[in-house]
Amino acid sequence: MRDRLLIVRNVLKCWVIPVVVGVLLGGLGWKLGGYRVSILSAGSIVLLAAAIYTYADRIVMGMLGARELVQGEAPALYSTVERLALSAGIVKPKLYVLPDSYPRALSAGRGAGGGSGIAVSIGLMGVASPAELEGIVAHEIAHIRHRDVLLQTVVVIVAVCLVELSRVGGALQRALLFVLAPVAASFVHLMLSPRREFAADRTAAELCASPHGLADALLRLEQAMELVPFEAAPATEPLYTMNPFAEKGLGALFDSHPPLGERVKRLRALDPEWKERLRAA
Repeated sequence: MRDRLLIVRNVLKCWVIPVVVGVLLGGLGWKLGGYRVSILSAGSIVLLAAAIYTYADRIVMGMLGARELVQGEAPALYSTVERLALSAGIVKPKLYVLPDSYPRALSAGRGAGGGSGIAVSIGLMGVASPAELEGIVAHEIAHIRHRDVLLQTVVVIVAVCLVELSRVGGALQRALLFVLAPVAASFVHLMLSPRREFAADRTAAELCASPHGLADALLRLEQAMELVPFEAAPATEPLYTMNPFAEKGLGALFDSHPPLGERVKRLRALDPEWKERLRAA
């Protein structure tokens, strides 16, 4: 029941965004040029929303420079994704690879019915143990199952476009960024609750039959943040398993993840006897 409510809320938010934007632009068009301009303005939002819905995963993966991962490059990972997708009751997402050494993963696309993708970096595949990689993939599959992925994708595309609008300002670029970046960040925080990460962590633990692979992976990713430099559009922060940006500058504005320590604590609490078993071993 809890997951169903989460799915319904995410779907409703995905509808609210184009409806509100369409109404606003339609009203602006009415003021500027009557019903014809109003219809054109609202119609353009409908077409744009349809394009984002259809090509959501490819838009984001292209934005991040990811390429589709060939099965022969990582057969074990393909097998893991197929097994977890079957357990979660979703259409198997496409697999992409991010060609950099920073250990990270993300998901983007439409949702459980298909049209979604999971991207993992070369760095993540190189340092994560099989259990850790399984936990991270399960977390991203949970986002797909909960329909978080469509909402996150739409929100990130809108936020990135708002930030990039500052580039048209020429000499006023810094001033525009000062205005548009907080607007984009406010939009991200309005639409995305940190609770979605707790829910995805819980579902990932169920899919893996253990919370410890994901908990260990989160700790490993935190350590990697201090060792490997990372650069990307800060507005893409909601897509990742955890916030890869340093808590400063523009990246701090878009932080939509709960504290890492709280996530690990909740995951460990799903198996309260793990310390006793560790001592016995």
